[in-house]
Amino acid sequence: MTHRVMFTSPSVHDSGRRHPRSRPASRLAAATGAALAAILVVAGCGAPAETQRPGAAPVPVTVGQVVRKTMPLTFREIGHVEAIETVAVKARIGGALQRILFAEGDSVEAGATLFLIDSRPYQAALRQAQAQLARDQAMLDKAESDVKRYADLVKQDYVTKEQYDQITANAASLKAAVAADQAAVESARLDLDYCTITAPVTGRTGALGVRVGDLVKANADVGMVTINRTRPIYVSFPVPAQRLPGILAHRERRIEVTATLPGEDAPAATGKLTFVDNAVDTATSTILLKATFPNQEERLWPGQFVDVTVTLGEQPDRVVCPASAVQTGQQGQYVFVVKDDHTVEQRPVQVDRMDERDAVIADGLSGGETVVTDGQLRLVPGAPIQVKQGTTEGSDAT
Repeated sequence: MTHRVMFTSPSVHDSGRRHPRSRPASRLAAATGAALAAILVVAGCGAPAETQRPGAAPVPVTVGQVVRKTMPLTFREIGHVEAIETVAVKARIGGALQRILFAEGDSVEAGATLFLIDSRPYQAALRQAQAQLARDQAMLDKAESDVKRYADLVKQDYVTKEQYDQITANAASLKAAVAADQAAVESARLDLDYCTITAPVTGRTGALGVRVGDLVKANADVGMVTINRTRPIYVSFPVPAQRLPGILAHRERRIEVTATLPGEDAPAATGKLTFVDNAVDTATSTILLKATFPNQEERLWPGQFVDVTVTLGEQPDRVVCPASAVQTGQQGQYVFVVKDDHTVEQRPVQVDRMDERDAVIADGLSGGETVVTDGQLRLVPGAPIQVKQGTTEGSDAT
């Protein structure tokens, strides 16, 4: 006998119950809806930055003017101040140091007396040399008289020719001795003069290497004091070899160089380029330059590092904007130009050169525009702006 068994699938609506398999489907639908909503949100966030929300509040900014004017052709480097002359003063003779006639750090003139060494031993040596000279000179005078007398006697055969030759040789020997004595006197007198040590150059003295009472040695390894000539003074600085053609092209005229101490608000010291080295350093591909500064006030001091600006010439009718207006993005440098409706336009520019104040624009601006100099971080193209009162920047056209 065959038995039939029938299975009936309950309806989802039966007794208000859901089929157990419907729950995963519901979760999938919910997840799909959430994902679609997220995609819409992301799509909304990815809208182009150029789109400005209607009714957005104006962005407060400062602005500057783009002008046309004559600009100096300059470049900047780091320089090192050097004394034009540096002399380590040393004693030429040995002896006890008796006096020091200046204070450390004094400015001294060439020829001024700096040190006095005990001269008594050298005075005695001079007197001894003079006495030896006088003795030999007296003997020479006697020998020369004998030569004259024996010359007449040898003619009359009263003395032999051999005796005459001996007298003549003695006179010649004494003459040589007198010459040696004269040299000894001059040497002793020179040693006596060396007991007074004078400044070989005009300049500023450094720290003393000796004290009164020290026994100084002739030509010692360490100098008694060092003198630096600081008026005028050098500032040396290396520049890339690529700048050499421009420097040589303007070398016939005065090339002005200014030097500023880091962090100093005083006006820059002004000098002129006076030295271009005769070879490029192959290790660094730079060439050494030196500028001479009068330095009458001694603002520049040997050993200092300074900011050097070299002015090769002038370029007329250049487009110039405040350097703070130039921004750098993924596509290069750009500025925000203020339009007549008080919105901004993002405009790419090519900068020829720039310093801490001005940027010389090669392309992108024509002069007469107004550019944003502060507040760019909150700007997008087309954004409305509000210029802060009393904050316009820029240079007057020349």
